[in-house]
Amino acid sequence: MNRRWYDSNENTKKALSLLKDMNEEQRRALSRDLTNVVRQIKEMHLEDDDEDQEVSLGIDRVLGLYKISNSRRWYDKVSILSYAMKTMSTLPKEDFYNIMEGITSSVSV
Repeated sequence: MNRRWYDSNENTKKALSLLKDMNEEQRRALSRDLTNVVRQIKEMHLEDDDEDQEVSLGIDRVLGLYKISNSRRWYDKVSILSYAMKTMSTLPKEDFYNIMEGITSSVSV
């Protein structure tokens, strides 16, 4: 059984591991990029006006948002990364997983 919300998806688990291994400057730069990508995706969804688009936070992601507010995890302590994680958690699962896959493929190169 997975204990952490991000353990259920291999790319998410790997992306967070890569983020953890980055230095502070790299984390901040990637966090800014992530926030911009999330903003663009949300704007795209608004333009599509697709009411059928499923946005499911799920219990694990809601619990993760709660833990962010308590600053219990390593990435909660980097405010811009914490903000990026909060905004990403409101995306549809497919978009969220695509971002995580993008991080793993671009950072691991």
